[in-house]
Amino acid sequence: MSVEELVSQESMGITGYDRLIAAVREYLDEDKVDWVVRAFIKARDSHDGQYRRSGEPYITHPVAVATILADMRLDHQSLMAALMHDVIEDTPVTWDELASEFGETVANLVDGVSKLTQIEFRTRAEAQAENFQKMTLAMARDIRVMLVKLADRLHNMRTLGPLSIEKRTRIATETLDIYAPIANRLGINTIRVELEDLGFAALHPMRAKYIRKAVDKLRGNHREIISEIRSRLDNCLKDRGLPGKIVGREKHLNSIYQKMKSKRKSFHEIMDVYAFRIITESEDDCYRILGAVHSLYKPLPGRFKDYIAMPKANGYQSLHTTLFGMHVNIEIQIRTQEMEEIANNGIASHWLYKTADSDAISANFTRVDRWVKGLMQMREHAGDSLEFIEHVKIDLFPDEIYVFTPKGKIMELPAGATPVDFAYAIHTDIGNACVACRINKHLGSLSAPLSSGQTVEIITAPTAKPSPSWLNFVVTGKAKSGIRHYLKHQRQAEAHDLGKALIKRSLKSFNKKLSEISEVQKQRVVEHNQVDNFDALLEEIGMGNRMAYIIGRQLVQEDSHVPEQEVELTRDDSPKSTLTIKGTEGLMVNFAHCCKPIPGDPIVGVMDSGSGMIIHSDSCSKVEQHLAGDNPSIHLSWAKDITDEFTVQLRVELERQRGIIAEIAAAITVADGNIEHISVIEQNAKLSIISLVIHVSGRKHLARVMKRIRNVRAVTNITRVRA
Repeated sequence: MSVEELVSQESMGITGYDRLIAAVREYLDEDKVDWVVRAFIKARDSHDGQYRRSGEPYITHPVAVATILADMRLDHQSLMAALMHDVIEDTPVTWDELASEFGETVANLVDGVSKLTQIEFRTRAEAQAENFQKMTLAMARDIRVMLVKLADRLHNMRTLGPLSIEKRTRIATETLDIYAPIANRLGINTIRVELEDLGFAALHPMRAKYIRKAVDKLRGNHREIISEIRSRLDNCLKDRGLPGKIVGREKHLNSIYQKMKSKRKSFHEIMDVYAFRIITESEDDCYRILGAVHSLYKPLPGRFKDYIAMPKANGYQSLHTTLFGMHVNIEIQIRTQEMEEIANNGIASHWLYKTADSDAISANFTRVDRWVKGLMQMREHAGDSLEFIEHVKIDLFPDEIYVFTPKGKIMELPAGATPVDFAYAIHTDIGNACVACRINKHLGSLSAPLSSGQTVEIITAPTAKPSPSWLNFVVTGKAKSGIRHYLKHQRQAEAHDLGKALIKRSLKSFNKKLSEISEVQKQRVVEHNQVDNFDALLEEIGMGNRMAYIIGRQLVQEDSHVPEQEVELTRDDSPKSTLTIKGTEGLMVNFAHCCKPIPGDPIVGVMDSGSGMIIHSDSCSKVEQHLAGDNPSIHLSWAKDITDEFTVQLRVELERQRGIIAEIAAAITVADGNIEHISVIEQNAKLSIISLVIHVSGRKHLARVMKRIRNVRAVTNITRVRA
């Protein structure tokens, strides 16, 4: 008995089954069709007695999902997984059973789709974040998991009707936030457009209804002019002997609505464009047709885009041009049939053209593979799922720019990307070591947004490291995750070093050295403080989460189980030995903004939980507040030969005169000072008080600057501002 004969007449009558088998037979061998039928039988029997909210047998849903993928001509394993995608989740069928009957590959596909929907969440943000992580893992194992999930979501969106308003809203929002952007990133335009329109209609039913009516009415009114333009284009191609099929291109509801919102234009302004697509045979024909239509109607300057020479990040290829003719704007896309298939089916075209050995399909598959690997790297670097979703969403909503490496390789980046984003796109190590850049062979700013067509060269240095300020201007997820990952590890290393210095200093008060403390005693203290190891304890001290004096006391005691409240604290965290400050300590040693200490000022350090050591002038009022709260201060001293610059604020009282600000700025420059900020605090007809924020190397340098300012005749008083 054949497999077909195993399917009962009842199953034959299931909505969509005949259509599915007919679609599958168009492109699959008979033995693979048999496997699809076997999967159907398994799904039908497993879901027997289960019904959807609409009252239909549940099996109609997986059949519809498989049909969506069959229309995209996916392989038989994807169709089998689509038919059985809910059996592990909703029936007693196990992975082992599926693997035994259909093979591990199909079982893993079914399991991968199931895991994307098996978790409950406390918040919508958490749900999105966790779902993104699960999808990334699933896509990394087999991209077909995501194709099945997208088809599953599409059919669910088509059948939202019986659900409650709250559930429809939640599913539609998730679709627009997650699934439609992923379909776009994978290049599957047909699914992306329908998901967006269905999501828009579910969230804004009245707006969708009015826009649909307006589109239908406008289409009827413009039928004659559309026919005239199409006829002229067709005659133009025939006269030149160019092969091409001309089709009208409709704007979709969500696209119209989003353009009305973002561009603040009326419906008629958005729709006052006539769009056509010309599908031809070869890439060479695309450019010949472009020349033909440009001779028929005048092209609008700046509206031509060549996505054939520079494909979009999702593999999309086409020529875009906007023409002006018959008193209207005419948008035209020109592409080959293969480019059309890639535009509609994206990554799914890999299976459609698998035997055609297509360079375009292979390049598209490679792009997606590179993107998925990038997601995996960002996932490893992210601190939590919410940080991961922040990085991924950036990459899911790109308006691309195209820049070149010095060797001519094209790099796709989101709009607004900077040279630092470019550096991380090449390799994380290049980004971490980036110090400067050349744009079109001229030195450029690392924070300046790049433009399409620029050639970018990154200059690196072995000792360079990312700056926290880069996070203020980078836009790609890879750059953000790379910088945060590096800074996190740098912060841990610096906290460890600072903690080690502080514990050594505390041990001196007990006439002990850290090297004299046994490993057994260290382990007792580690266990008492409930940390993983001694290095982690040192990090905690360096971050200001634990007091070095208390840990030092525990280390020298034979019995470490002494309650902390019995430890006697001193107000200045004895001993009196000082730590030396070089001015370049990094992330865990910061200078207070209140008193702005500079080399030469007497200073103390105050440990701030989670932030490390904050350095204050010893006369700063904030230090007294810390001491009142039983936070010990640490005596510090400045190293010799400090070359860094430090910020100082000055208050200058002066007589109002024309050009006096310029005269003071000149005096500061003569004294080798750098001005960061000048502002007028108050003024009247005769006097002004200004605030100066300047950079100096120390107290001696500050004295020279203040002397120069005093020498300006209009200045009546100058003081340094401290907390």
